[in-house]
Formats: sequence, structure tokens, C-alpha cells
Amino acid sequence: MGIIIKPVVTEKANGLSEKLNRFSFRVERQANKIEIKKAVEEMYGVTVLSVNTAIMPGKKKSRNTKGGAINGRTSAYKKAVVTLKVGDNIDFYSNI
Repeated sequence: MGIIIKPVVTEKANGLSEKLNRFSFRVERQANKIEIKKAVEEMYGVTVLSVNTAIMPGKKKSRNTKGGAINGRTSAYKKAVVTLKVGDNIDFYSNI
């Protein structure tokens, strides 16, 4: 679990996995595409064709409390979208 932090499970990510056989992961910020490819292949036993990465910016958040509004920001993170070979699949829900 050094390079891959967790899978990204959103409606958009699920649509990509169903239509284009692409899966999204939140990864370490210092990891490069070669390291991400090796980690996914070892962890899930699949063949990776390509890896696309993006650094997702943090979002501004605010909440109201008794003492007034608190403004903050979520931290930025790196996301990797991995394309798998036709026939390979990753099931995130098998352990539930």
C-alpha cells in the first residue's frame, strides 16, 4: 500500500470503468507512472496498458459555527487513471 492510497469510487470513475476499462486511484504524490503501473499489476494481478496522472487541486471549504465562519482548504492529491487490457477487470466491491 505504499504507492496506491485508495481507489476513487465516484459516478464518473464507475462510468469510465464500465465503458472504457479504466480505473482511478488516489496515489502518492511523488510516484511516477512506471511505479504506479507496477503497483497496480502486483496488487490486482492485471495487465496495465497505460497510466494517466493528474494533480487534483484542493477545494475551498467553509462551515458556520457558534464562533463564526471557519474557512479552510482540503489538501491537493495525485490521481492516476489506469487503462487495463481487454478482458482484465478489478472488482473493488468483492470484499464487502
